[in-house]
Amino acid sequence: MKYSRIAAAAGLLLGLMGVAQAQPVKNIVLVHGAFVGGAGWRPVYDRLTHDGYHVTLVQEPLTSFAEDVKATKRILDQQNGPAILVGHSYGGAIITEAGNDSHVAGLVYIAAHALDQGETEAINGKKYPNSAHPFAKSPDGFLTIAPENYHADFAADLPAALAHFEAHAQMPTSASVFTANIPDPAWKTKPSWYMVAKADKIINPDLERMYAKRAHSHTVEISGASHSVYESHPREVAALIEQAAQHALP
Repeated sequence: MKYSRIAAAAGLLLGLMGVAQAQPVKNIVLVHGAFVGGAGWRPVYDRLTHDGYHVTLVQEPLTSFAEDVKATKRILDQQNGPAILVGHSYGGAIITEAGNDSHVAGLVYIAAHALDQGETEAINGKKYPNSAHPFAKSPDGFLTIAPENYHADFAADLPAALAHFEAHAQMPTSASVFTANIPDPAWKTKPSWYMVAKADKIINPDLERMYAKRAHSHTVEISGASHSVYESHPREVAALIEQAAQHALP
């Protein structure tokens, strides 16, 4: 009888531990890509906060890869527990490096670069050419998208007025960020989720699929989605992030 009580108590304790481990991650950190700021995440932010998540946006300077990673780690240090780290576009390279932080429980790539050691965005872009116009480059080495090309290349599924505004609100991005090398990719040790934008002209969708397959990511594909899928399909993006939050911890 005494043994049965001990066994029952032990079973209850293990069950409670299992329940605790199954609790979803409540902190979400969103990282924007090149040429844009964090404001584009607003539709996703609104859905996640409505569902009870604590969401923080990183505003990286886009002046160098090291500074962008530093800006992301600064936000991760503010989290009061495990976090899901989400990156769009070039933001995927940032989370691949910053994702090694101990706060990060899982990674979510939204039409984003998930680089391996020895790769760069520039190298992979040559292997999997995109269908966008070349970027414009300033004399001091910063890139932008020509405003007349922005709607078609970056945001074809956004309203024309919004794309026009974003084309003239771009954050110039140092060309150096596209040649950054990541020696220890976080997706090799952290669980990941990936959204492929099937009509993306900035990153070839086949490159996105390669990234997702290689990282063994839980993957969804969105038909008709441009590179701005995080703005045009916030419901699907938020759902994928919530899936990561619910399943990242063992």
